[in-house]
Amino acid sequence: MNLFTAFKISAKGLMAERTRLNVASMNLANAHVTRTLDGGPYRAKSVVFRAIPVSKKDFDIDKGFESELLNALKEVQVAEVVDDKTPFIERFDPTHPDADENGIVRLPNVNVMEQMVDLMEAQRAYEANLSALDTAKSMAVKALELIK
Repeated sequence: MNLFTAFKISAKGLMAERTRLNVASMNLANAHVTRTLDGGPYRAKSVVFRAIPVSKKDFDIDKGFESELLNALKEVQVAEVVDDKTPFIERFDPTHPDADENGIVRLPNVNVMEQMVDLMEAQRAYEANLSALDTAKSMAVKALELIK
């Protein structure tokens, strides 16, 4: 595999996980916002990833195990950031300024525990991509030392 392909795959993974970290952080920051600019409570967001096959032009493989391995090799990309369709949480609190005439307050559909787990998963995936990038960089440096 071309080392630049390894850099590219890791970089795409880093960008995707950064988006996931940002969205989870935004969800946590708005977990108690009952009135947005749109007028209603904050609606949680989720990141949708898409796997894209790595370009075969970067490889000199025709058949065999390496070719099958290449078919499994994918890079990740953020397809879109979508709104979570789960219903808002409704609580009875007639003293809340955003309560309706029945005293019901609609709260954001943010599950704090899910968002914390998503943050931890995204952090671990980010670290794994950073480690892969570091390894590829180390291999490139060793290759340059051999040429000297």
